[in-house]
Amino acid sequence: MSNLAHYMAQYDHEHGSASNKILHGVGIPMIFVGIILLLLMKWVWGAVFFLGGWVLLFLGHRMEGNNPAFFQGPIYLLVGPIWVAKEAWMLLTGTHRKPAPEGATESVARK
Repeated sequence: MSNLAHYMAQYDHEHGSASNKILHGVGIPMIFVGIILLLLMKWVWGAVFFLGGWVLLFLGHRMEGNNPAFFQGPIYLLVGPIWVAKEAWMLLTGTHRKPAPEGATESVARK
């Protein structure tokens, strides 16, 4: 059985373009808001958010030229929100930058 790190790495691999990441960053929270609104009996708004979120996800995959990860297994329906939370956290904390290649140095301006 694979662990969460494996699923996250696979999900990250299949969501490489910035546009797909942005669409997922908006679409997945929209789906969750839609579910909450549906549970609160706000049917029209719930349906709009829920379906709109899915449209954004499929649009992102269409642009990237691959299938949604959950076609590989339903576990990815849980991995997706975790991945979006991780990406948002990394963006907010500034840890989204890839490490510099080994041996590279930063130029420091001296006054």
